Amino acid sequence: MAATERRTHLAELVSAATGGDVTAADVLAGDSMIALGVDSLALLRLVDAIELEYGVEVELAGTGRPVDSIDDLVALLGDQDDRAGEAGPRGAAH
Repeated sequence: MAATERRTHLAELVSAATGGDVTAADVLAGDSMIALGVDSLALLRLVDAIELEYGVEVELAGTGRPVDSIDDLVALLGDQDDRAGEAGPRGAAH
């Protein structure tokens, strides 16, 4: 999946996790998700969605890189791809 497609898809996942309270367009602007109003429950929903769809483990409170913007999410999944040999979303053709 190209980085632009992944970025757009992740923004849609963030919007879905907030029940539409935060739009994908707002997320794509690159601001902090917390500043946009993404609360802790929405973050948990987002983590679940990413883990299910991409087959990766996401730790928002870990000691690694902070994850607070769409670009942070894209970078996190890029790091996961590097470790897994370019694994895409589950069910996607490689």
